[in-house]
Amino acid sequence: MQLEIRPDPTEVGRARRWARSRLAGSGIAADEPLAETLILLVSELVTNAVVHTGCPAVLRLSLPGTDREGADDSVTVRLEVADASDRAPVPRCADGDATGGRGLALVDGLADRWGWSPEGAGKRIWCELDRCTQPGQGAAVAYGGGLASYEGLAFEAV
Repeated sequence: MQLEIRPDPTEVGRARRWARSRLAGSGIAADEPLAETLILLVSELVTNAVVHTGCPAVLRLSLPGTDREGADDSVTVRLEVADASDRAPVPRCADGDATGGRGLALVDGLADRWGWSPEGAGKRIWCELDRCTQPGQGAAVAYGGGLASYEGLAFEAV
């Protein structure tokens, strides 16, 4: 399932509402920690797309029991945001008083896995959450310590 996103900051709230509405039929309760983490990740990735690219984007969500019938991924939720910018996400430092610039560090700390890849003339940033683990547990292994290892760093998706 997917949602077309306009390059407008008000789209972030619409994307959150859309993702919440998709959780209802997936077997993931709205008050479950996985759902809360998913909504935060939607906010971060959609915000990066609309703020840093100025281009339309597409939000894709794969929930257990709703996609790829017969696949053995029933405990993994996958979130993707594709945009028309071919510029890779670039790490940047943000001082302690900065009000932005920590989005991908937050994604790294909360998601079990995340990454990005070129897609056509643009790129796709994705993250996955496993229902059977605590938020960030997989990220610590996959990225050398999770959020704590990025202390003082911020990431900018452009």
